[in-house]
Amino acid sequence: MLETIKPAEIEKRSFAIITELLGDTVLDPVQEPVIKRVIHTTADFSYVENLTFSDHAVEKGIEALKNGCDIVTDTQMAKAGINKTILGRLGGHVHCFMSDPEVAAEAKERGVTRAMVSMERAAKLEKPCIFAIGNAPTALISLHEQILAGKMQPALVIGVPVGFVNVVESKEQIIASPVPYIVARGRKGGSNVAAAICNALLYQITR
Repeated sequence: MLETIKPAEIEKRSFAIITELLGDTVLDPVQEPVIKRVIHTTADFSYVENLTFSDHAVEKGIEALKNGCDIVTDTQMAKAGINKTILGRLGGHVHCFMSDPEVAAEAKERGVTRAMVSMERAAKLEKPCIFAIGNAPTALISLHEQILAGKMQPALVIGVPVGFVNVVESKEQIIASPVPYIVARGRKGGSNVAAAICNALLYQITR
């Protein structure tokens, strides 16, 4: 017979199981909450090796959130998964321009993806932003181009798009760029991973 467990207890037990299954694996204590949150979301322990952090990326992301930065995502799914209650208390908002009719029209006219135009639109935001990209490698490509052109300076880039075309290459571009990043190397990732990383940062502020 299945045991009835309260939601909070389910999460607590899940993280205990993750810790147990990691065994002797030693994680950086600053990065550990992010890595474990992603494993909790995906049940995929390969993220221990896949997740790559620039120097002090977690600390810089948390500091930006404390200062009320916004988050820009490339999917409505990622936007839905981010804890907007905590973010709102800190003075931040989540933006996703993918469904904007003007973005869609411009992308069609120029023959580019909506993700690319969305990042260009995000560059016009006045507040510092964390970019959480979980689906579109062209969003990362656009970010990289604008960073090199001096048009934007993200507080943090979470680069975890999933897929096969330009996915690996776009992530490596971000790793080579002069901005703080958390990147899932290889083909794995997704909107759920992007949201999980954002939440891992937010939860550290409120714990």
